[in-house]
Amino acid sequence: MTNPQSAPEYPDKIDAAVLKVAGVVVLGAIMSILDITVVNVALPTFQTDFGDVDQPLAYSTVAWTVTAYTLALATVIPLTGWAADRFGTKRLYMTAIALFTIGSVLCAMAWSIEALIAFRVVQGLGGGMLMPLGMTIMTRAAGPQRMGRLMAILGVPMLLGPILGPILGGWLIDAASWHWVFLINLPIGLIAMVYAWRVLDADRPEPSESFDVVGMLMMSPGLALFLFGISSIPEEGTIAAPKVWITMLIGAALVIGFVFYSFKPQHPLLDLRLFGNRNLTVSIITMFLFGAAFFGGLLLVPTYFQQVRGESVLMAGLLVAPQGIGAMLTMPVAGALADRFPVGRIVPVGLLLILIGMFGLTQIEADTSYAFLIGTLFVMGLGMGATMMPIMTSALRTLTHHEVARGSTLLNITQQIASSVGVAVMSVLLTNGLKSSDLAGPAIASQADPSLVDRIGGPAAVAKGLSDAAEAFAHTYWVALAMVAVTVVSALFLPRKREASRLLDDEGQPPVVIH
Repeated sequence: MTNPQSAPEYPDKIDAAVLKVAGVVVLGAIMSILDITVVNVALPTFQTDFGDVDQPLAYSTVAWTVTAYTLALATVIPLTGWAADRFGTKRLYMTAIALFTIGSVLCAMAWSIEALIAFRVVQGLGGGMLMPLGMTIMTRAAGPQRMGRLMAILGVPMLLGPILGPILGGWLIDAASWHWVFLINLPIGLIAMVYAWRVLDADRPEPSESFDVVGMLMMSPGLALFLFGISSIPEEGTIAAPKVWITMLIGAALVIGFVFYSFKPQHPLLDLRLFGNRNLTVSIITMFLFGAAFFGGLLLVPTYFQQVRGESVLMAGLLVAPQGIGAMLTMPVAGALADRFPVGRIVPVGLLLILIGMFGLTQIEADTSYAFLIGTLFVMGLGMGATMMPIMTSALRTLTHHEVARGSTLLNITQQIASSVGVAVMSVLLTNGLKSSDLAGPAIASQADPSLVDRIGGPAAVAKGLSDAAEAFAHTYWVALAMVAVTVVSALFLPRKREASRLLDDEGQPPVVIH
């Protein structure tokens, strides 16, 4: 066994130099992740500002501002691994920040919904590279002994973005206008650019690898079409709609074709040979199941507060904050433990806490006490903080230095697909549950327009409708609970013994024993 201290450039303690690198990556992650959730809050505003107060644009039209960004992310993520090797992570990371910032300014200047959708694509092309590049930079800076603690820092924006986004978005729209949802990225982007230029070390590009054009023509359009089909399920209400199944079928065919093709070239767009690494494979399966349950379930909480309890967007965001507080408490602890113990002994504990919290949400009613809901969300947050980043740490820890960029790309694609699948499944289940009651929809509408109460049938009818709506939320959470339970089974296959890190193998250094 080799002592970890035999790799002097990777000291055991977190030093100032590594924290500076972490600061650069966190800034980029905050921009990318917050922007996804902040824009969700602005959709009703887009309906009236780009349409008319009396005749607002259809929700399905303005929702393309979210879908276009997601599809751009899906298109560019597969290219990130190759581009990082070709141009170097520092140069590419600064380019991604610049592209995202320029896209943000263009979005703020949009004169029509069509222009805004187009500029969101520009934003997404930059945002899609930020997370996989950030994970690559952090992994290389941390080394095998500190990876858990450094990944925990990166996990803060990943977990808190969906929670803080509605709060920030609601406040910006109320205090200023929707333009500031995008303009806020300008100062952050400029600071991140200067920060990255000063702090990040220039790495060694490896331009010898040829670009996999055939793989790109299959994987990127295939992934975008598949996610477009999934994203259309809530709008269409069924998977049988041609808009859904045709695009999903074409996308899946292209992705499957890529899978068979990818083992032929020496340097494919996505290196699926990495799945020969057991840690990476089990971690990615666990990440997919967890991401679908987490992001899908996370969507429902603020929606419940707004639709059933009649809270504003800002208040709904504040009520979800205990979940983020719980995550902040356990994330640094889990990161430190992941550097000392096998993640297979940490992640199941976090998932058990999520199961407890998710079970609490299956019991919600139209008048469930806020104290119970806040406590339940806090417990879920504790579990989330102990789950996501240890999984990612396990996935990347036993890859070589050269494989990290490709492994980060696979992880981010998995998370993107899982998020889309989870949101689509939960949205369809909830929508169908609400439609099963004749009173649920009108009762929810009466929360925003009290004049509808008498038309519905009075306070008793409204109470019955809200009770039916709460029941629809509870039933949907039973599905999320089942998905977390399956995740627990997958997590039991994560490493439970110490393993040798391969991060230094292609740097000419001996392997380091990790936990």
